[in-house]
Amino acid sequence: MKGNEILALLDEPACEHNHKQKSGCSAPKPGATAGGCAFDGAQITLLPIADVAHLVHGPIGCAGSSWDNRGSMSSGPNINRLGFTTDLNEQDVIMGRGERRLFHAVRHIVTRYRPAAVFIYNTCVPAMEGDDLEAVCQAAQTATGVPVIAIDAAGFYGSKNLGNRLAGEVMVKRVIGQREPAPWPEASPFAPEHRHDVGLIGEFNIAGEFWHIQPLLDELGIRVLGSLSGDGRFAEIQTMHRAQANMLVCSRALINVARSLEQRYGTPWFEGSFYGIRATSDALRQLAALLGDDDLCRRTEALIAREEQAAELALRPWREQLRGRKALLYTGGVKSWSVVSALQDLGMSVVATGTRKSTEEDKQRIRELMGEEAVMLDEGNARTLLDVVYRYQADLMIAGGRNMYTAYKARLPFLDINQEREHAFAGYQGIVTLARQICQTINSPVWPQTHSRAPWH
Repeated sequence: MKGNEILALLDEPACEHNHKQKSGCSAPKPGATAGGCAFDGAQITLLPIADVAHLVHGPIGCAGSSWDNRGSMSSGPNINRLGFTTDLNEQDVIMGRGERRLFHAVRHIVTRYRPAAVFIYNTCVPAMEGDDLEAVCQAAQTATGVPVIAIDAAGFYGSKNLGNRLAGEVMVKRVIGQREPAPWPEASPFAPEHRHDVGLIGEFNIAGEFWHIQPLLDELGIRVLGSLSGDGRFAEIQTMHRAQANMLVCSRALINVARSLEQRYGTPWFEGSFYGIRATSDALRQLAALLGDDDLCRRTEALIAREEQAAELALRPWREQLRGRKALLYTGGVKSWSVVSALQDLGMSVVATGTRKSTEEDKQRIRELMGEEAVMLDEGNARTLLDVVYRYQADLMIAGGRNMYTAYKARLPFLDINQEREHAFAGYQGIVTLARQICQTINSPVWPQTHSRAPWH
């Protein structure tokens, strides 16, 4: 990829803070491996597409370090759970065998596994060698009859955020718009004028979260044409240009996709979240308003009233235990503010939130929720996190798995909120699950034991 193409991706017109250097777009510092490279960002963006074979062209370490590091779930095919790599070694580099190995790898994958498409991820070694991925993809597609698409996002191109955008740009240029959606079923209970197609951008179905939202949309007569990329299918993503509206769930990752689809196909979009009662209701309202159907808006309000009442009833026994509790939230991106909203819905207060991977828009939303004096942590080393815990007397830490042992060594309750988690926290059902998990974490009988003296002392 050329340098001017990378600079064009970093210049995002849809961002109101585009005139200033954004923390989310900063280049990685030497030795700072936490957070990933451009290759890692591209692969985790597209890996949830379940019927596609994801082939890493490079040394086996690249595939081993990044494969399956997002807990996305699939309701159908699981070929994306298989790790494919060309496993380049020193002899392949010296003898120039990279392109040949890549072609044979694609042919083997298609013959044995029959994927809907093959995505080839470029890495640093073949990028520095100058392997012609586009030529190999074209030859392999001709030989196999299956779409073979190059994702040119070598690690040294830049940060994980850049990799997200590179992957999204490929989807817009090479995948979306290549197929027409299937017609609505004739048995649909909705009149043709009340049938609506939408797209979801940046929704990754972590721990099956979107399955809490899908039934609500089905009840409203809203069909999700394609999800980029949680529980996604290649053919569905090809039809996303026909969506009447798009919802952007993770702005930092794929805002360029939403903007490009609006420019190319006139598809309006908005940014929303499904974490918390208020956020879920607001997202449903905005989606209905964007579709411009008065009857849909009325039915949406009725559904929201019913679901909020059910959620409040289910939360009643948990609220008493959580009211007034203090949490330290250390995550990034959209979760840095959306989870704050969810915790406030439970009656908890957030003493500080992490913003290491957050954009200026994310930080502004944090200020709206927590006030202008909100404590935002750009660095999350153990000393900084524990200082905040002790200063504000936090009752638990909510963060990613890499911070788990920091909390445990300090004998502090910990809840995993990042993509490795096993519980779905989105939607009206998800907020009840979140409340239950926090209560079980805080009230675990192990914590009094950790703060008491050993019996032999």
